[in-house]
Amino acid sequence: MSVKEIFETMSYGPAPEQAGDALAWIVDRGARFGHFIDGAFTEPGEGFESRNPATGEVLATLTQATSSDVAAAVDAARLAQPEWEALGGKGRARYLYALARLLQKHARLFAVLETLDNGKPIREARDIDVPLAQRHFYYHAGLAQLMEQELPGRAALGVCGQVIPWNFPLLMLAWKVAPALAMGNTVVLKPAEWTSLTALCFADICQQAGLPKGVVNIVTGDGAVGEMVVNAEVDKVAFTGSTEVGRKIREASAGRGIALSLELGGKSPFIVFEDADIDSAIEGVVDAIWFNGGQVCCAGSRLLVQEGIAEDFHTRLKARMATLRVGDPLDKCIDVGAIVDPAQKARIAALVDASGGEVFRAGDAPAGCFYPPTLISGLSPADPLMQEEVFGPVLVSTTFRTPAEAVQLANNTRYGLAASVWSENINTALDVAPKLVSGIVWVNGSNMMDAAAGFGGVRESGWGREGGWEGARSYTRVVDDMPALTTVEGFAGEKVEPVAVDRTAKMYIGGKQARPDGGYAKAVYGADGSLIGQAPIANRKDIRNAVEAARGAAGWAGATAHNRAQVLYYLGENLSARADEFAVLIDRMTGGTGGRAEVEAAVDRLFTYAAWCDKFEGAVKPVPGRVVAMALNEPCGVIGALCPDEAPLLGLVSVMAPIIAMGNRAVLVASEPFPMAALEFIQVLETSDVPGGVVNILTGSHAELAKPLATHMDLDCVWSFSSTDLAAEIERGAAGVLKRTWVDGLARDWLTTQGEGRVFLDAATEVKTVWVPYGA
Repeated sequence: MSVKEIFETMSYGPAPEQAGDALAWIVDRGARFGHFIDGAFTEPGEGFESRNPATGEVLATLTQATSSDVAAAVDAARLAQPEWEALGGKGRARYLYALARLLQKHARLFAVLETLDNGKPIREARDIDVPLAQRHFYYHAGLAQLMEQELPGRAALGVCGQVIPWNFPLLMLAWKVAPALAMGNTVVLKPAEWTSLTALCFADICQQAGLPKGVVNIVTGDGAVGEMVVNAEVDKVAFTGSTEVGRKIREASAGRGIALSLELGGKSPFIVFEDADIDSAIEGVVDAIWFNGGQVCCAGSRLLVQEGIAEDFHTRLKARMATLRVGDPLDKCIDVGAIVDPAQKARIAALVDASGGEVFRAGDAPAGCFYPPTLISGLSPADPLMQEEVFGPVLVSTTFRTPAEAVQLANNTRYGLAASVWSENINTALDVAPKLVSGIVWVNGSNMMDAAAGFGGVRESGWGREGGWEGARSYTRVVDDMPALTTVEGFAGEKVEPVAVDRTAKMYIGGKQARPDGGYAKAVYGADGSLIGQAPIANRKDIRNAVEAARGAAGWAGATAHNRAQVLYYLGENLSARADEFAVLIDRMTGGTGGRAEVEAAVDRLFTYAAWCDKFEGAVKPVPGRVVAMALNEPCGVIGALCPDEAPLLGLVSVMAPIIAMGNRAVLVASEPFPMAALEFIQVLETSDVPGGVVNILTGSHAELAKPLATHMDLDCVWSFSSTDLAAEIERGAAGVLKRTWVDGLARDWLTTQGEGRVFLDAATEVKTVWVPYGA
């Protein structure tokens, strides 16, 4: 027999990892665990069993947290937070470095414990999960060291409630705990019910590192405990898990004035073009969907193959699937381990059995909580398995003909977490990547992640980023003592004086002046009781029309930053030419004397955002390996906004300008008590080369228009600077499709830097990370 024949026919023998040390760690603690609160473990209480999914063996008994446990954890975190923040970034960095080193020293213990508890192959826990967790603590120790220098004027949020899933228990802990601690927050963490052991082991090393009491608190239990954490008196909720639960968290947090980040589900496309390296792409598929048994939110679970190579690709893929080894996760020769729990296995099987497609399984899985790698073809794009997250080792496949069709199929989902593009033509890859509605795009690769590069999605995959400066900033707030808004009321009048020329003010939709759908208008009076004019009253159909017009102006996102800047400069020039007229109108409406200053500030703001158009830059992230990770700032899409009441012109301009500067389209509801300045501004828009539909202006009741804005499925974001308290309604309404919201609730001084800057630009953009490996 030749060497080639021996190599091709030889089989792998077992290479078991010894679990003795990990089991001893559990036994040494009595195999019963309480919570970790205020720097110490509580006495174990009534609870539930943690099992090894590969064998069904009971590993330990964990304690089900009560409301008093959660309250005690939050109280401990609240008490510890001021002193923890007062250490300064450099002081906190020392503790984060210590935690990173301890994760390294106990790397094998964490890896084996993770595999025992979760069922993932030991190779993945050892070579991916644990090293990445270490990397996050090292990286964020560096961010803490640099915080005062690089994030001036920002401070910690306070106490963060964090709820993590079962698929990457230790890594998800690191993603959330490390940035929170680095920025000066304290945390109350709820690990997944099925996989809490590595979180409790992390609590152990928190004690070894001498972490101050109360900085990290861990409570265990089922989803009810997660709900308690979300509803507790915390300053931020950070959640990774299913879209359904994320929607409930958005509803539960509505109107509370707390920060929220959600990293949710996905149905990521894996796009293979005809010029791809087929063998490399097949290995990419293996990594994309069968890594961690497909129990990955960014798994490449939708395979899209160009028709010319589809038959060959699927033949080779099936052959490769036949070589995948499913079995004991502690065997270092195993490719696919156990499903985390019998309930999850049953869910996967039920979805596959109901699919109706052509099912190919790579052999039989061992008895127990295992499921074989599965390929399903012959489904339509609307089939449930093409749309819904399976969260298991199941790949669905279809074909496409052209790049445009590939993009259309890829974006035909309610999710937007990750995507993978395979082509040896860099022009094709970099042409398609920006067109994909996704927070992460991998070119000729998959599952590339690093602490320096932001991770997160769009649409119903959630919002916010984890990793990088963008992830760290989400655990901070701007230090500015802005008071809460108070309601601004307009003036009343008793008589209507005749005017020489009756000019009917209209709204602005799709580049044209438009009458309100309802046919109603309201009288707007000056401070002296005299009639200034009649303002249209918009309704939900006017919002529908405005959003439709904004969607039709999608070409604005493709305009160059230079061109957008020219339009904003032109707007500023044309507004300046009418400064006297606007100043008089503002003073007459508001009864003040600051009209001139407001107009000048509005002109300056237009020039400021014109300057920002081509200067709000992305970044190339310093990630390990031969790969370029580009963080690109992209427009969110269509943003609806309730403009400030107190600054009728400047407020509208301050909201509109960053939105359109970044390539978005705007649906603006003008100041409710003082709408006439916005209606006059329409004439400036009409003479300033603003494409129709890019800016749409409505007038009417903020309270009545808030819900239609929040619930409109074609709006990507909703902002509110209204003096009417609409936070709860907007945030609850936005939960339906999980759109981003920014409800300010603060009395900004719009004449100062409180009314402009990076906070507005950040809110008007999404960060897309594009990973491009290189090398001959």
